[in-house]
Amino acid sequence: MADLAVNFAGLQLQTPLVLLSGCVGFGEEYTRVEGWDNRDIGAVILKGTTLEPRMGNAPHRVYETPSGMLNAIGLQNPGARYVVDHILPKLPHDETQFWANANGTSPEEYAEVARIFDDSPVTAIEINISCPNVKEGGVHFGNNPEMAARVVEAMRPMTSKPLITKLSPNSADIAETARYVIEAGSDGLSVINTLVGMAVDIDSRQPVIANISGGLSGPCIKPVALWKIHQTRAVAARHNIPILGQGGITSARDAIEFAIVGADAIGLGTGLFYDPLMCKPLLQELDAYLSAQQIDRYADLVGSLVTA
Repeated sequence: MADLAVNFAGLQLQTPLVLLSGCVGFGEEYTRVEGWDNRDIGAVILKGTTLEPRMGNAPHRVYETPSGMLNAIGLQNPGARYVVDHILPKLPHDETQFWANANGTSPEEYAEVARIFDDSPVTAIEINISCPNVKEGGVHFGNNPEMAARVVEAMRPMTSKPLITKLSPNSADIAETARYVIEAGSDGLSVINTLVGMAVDIDSRQPVIANISGGLSGPCIKPVALWKIHQTRAVAARHNIPILGQGGITSARDAIEFAIVGADAIGLGTGLFYDPLMCKPLLQELDAYLSAQQIDRYADLVGSLVTA
């Protein structure tokens, strides 16, 4: 068998598969699925967490689209302190790793969330910079490289854990944002977050999603995700920073494409709603592909794109 273990930002993952934030709640949902094995995955990223509890947006908050899904949950969560004190102690940390997903409305809030999670069993903290900065009139951190860097700079002194910045595909120059957050202290990149989209009810002529817009995920965004990883790969490789590739992965073939363009690890999200038990067969098919290509390690496949 090929070696599927990967080193990501100094963390040794048993496989390259990472379950994405928002798709598996706080890590306990899939323990109830018969046949599920946490040892098939390298890490679970917990649901997006803010400093204070949030109720989230009004319904409708989720809507299925052709080859994808819109969601506008609104970061419903019980707050960082509750997660650390009441949820993390119940998770099977001996079976896989758990990463936090930090959110805020100012760099100071992000920093405080990082401080709270620093004293916890999570092994890394993903930074969701797609949140709006209320002090700047609601401009999203991820759409401005300097704002994104300010978030990372605020969090960096608060934790010794790896910081992984989740980049938005809606930014004007994703490679420039990557450079800024890396120079500010990010240890890894998640590429990409959801695209912004909407759906309309033609009978009522109203938006289907109460928030009007939502995050578009699923197979429909896969070509965009591949392109954004390709754009980001050069700056990440220059600084020896790993990329968690994500966006529409539902099969081993998808995962292989992401690895070839530069994904050091593979993020699974909306695909889990299609098939909650996709991880084991995906790993088996990935192993068969590597063996057929006479590649000994998953890591040797990463960034092997031939463009000449």
